[in-house]
Amino acid sequence: MSDADFTDRTIVVVGGGSGIGLATARRVVTGGGTVVLGGRSIDRLTATADALGPAARWHRVDTADQRSVEEFFDHVDLAHGLLTTAADYVTGPMRTLTVAQAGTAFESKFWGQYRVVKAALPILAPDAAIVLMSGAAGARPAAVAPAYSAVNAAIEGLARGLAVELAPITVNAIAPGTVDGHLWRTRSAADRDAAFDSYRAASTIGRLATEDEIAHTIVYLLSSRVTTGSTLYPDGGYTFR
Repeated sequence: MSDADFTDRTIVVVGGGSGIGLATARRVVTGGGTVVLGGRSIDRLTATADALGPAARWHRVDTADQRSVEEFFDHVDLAHGLLTTAADYVTGPMRTLTVAQAGTAFESKFWGQYRVVKAALPILAPDAAIVLMSGAAGARPAAVAPAYSAVNAAIEGLARGLAVELAPITVNAIAPGTVDGHLWRTRSAADRDAAFDSYRAASTIGRLATEDEIAHTIVYLLSSRVTTGSTLYPDGGYTFR
């Protein structure tokens, strides 16, 4: 269930067709709000909007394409909240990745979110809230993937900078750790079990968060009027430990 009142508020969720984005959209709709979903898969967006009901609508968007992002916001008159979870990138050691491969994390996860926020500025309400998607690896690298660690730290810096520039709009980042959800269900059982066991051992509370638990934190940031320029870590104490 939603723990925030989104009555008469519209939240844009890019990447809302699955995973954390979908879990967040559900909470917004349960809280009486409407959602505008964005993503690349028309089939997935259609199915998600149908499941969420009349409070949800969708438009296709590719965050790697500036024109696509701008055209997406042509369909939105006013937004009270903005979340982007969509990203597609390669991770790995500096020794093995080319510069171009390492750069995919910045191009997709950092610049993708930057494009979305910039294009959304004309339609954001004065009391809107922006939530950027970082990751616990920015504070505590989980593997040898320096570019990926750096991009998460950069996103948190972007949130602080935008919080100053866009006030009174609030801007925060959320930095989950390994999440038991959609992305890991696409991996092999062996890879998933190994990653989950490793994360449990490295965290403080000894378990992973679910997508809905991450969405709970996002909903707080979308509804708070006093939290801005911050990064929250719903990671089971992974960065703390």
